[in-house]
Amino acid sequence: MCALVIRDDISPEELRRRARQESDGRVAARLFAIANALEGMDRASAARRAGMDRQTLRDWVHRYNEAGIAGLSNRPPPGRSPKLTEGQMAALKAVVLTGPDPVVDGVVRWRIVDLCRWVAERWGVSYSETGMLRLLWSLDLSHRKTRPRHPQTDEKAQQAFKKGALQPA
Repeated sequence: MCALVIRDDISPEELRRRARQESDGRVAARLFAIANALEGMDRASAARRAGMDRQTLRDWVHRYNEAGIAGLSNRPPPGRSPKLTEGQMAALKAVVLTGPDPVVDGVVRWRIVDLCRWVAERWGVSYSETGMLRLLWSLDLSHRKTRPRHPQTDEKAQQAFKKGALQPA
């Protein structure tokens, strides 16, 4: 079995210096372990001093050889891909910002339930209410409930009432 070669373009002293400046403790431990292994310490001891297993150190050495110090950071987990495409999300945001058309949409204001129904009818994608809230938050939209207003409200009648109510009897 041949030993794994560690790239030596950065000296062990430089690796230790960068480890002391590193804000992520896990990356610092990986840097210390690689520096110890570069100075000739056996892999098991270098890994144990850094709080990891020998096999784990071997995996981090592979990442260090491929990408350098940047490869020692944890990769972000991939997560679930979104149900809607970027274009669909942009269209949803535009619809929310313009507001509903009472004649076409049948509502005077968007509720989460209405948006779930609208997305299901339009694109065939089902969202729960919680999922729709999270989607709206990811689109930088907050859930604000507007003050209710009846569609047949007469502004002139309200103003006349206010003026009549303010006059002394």
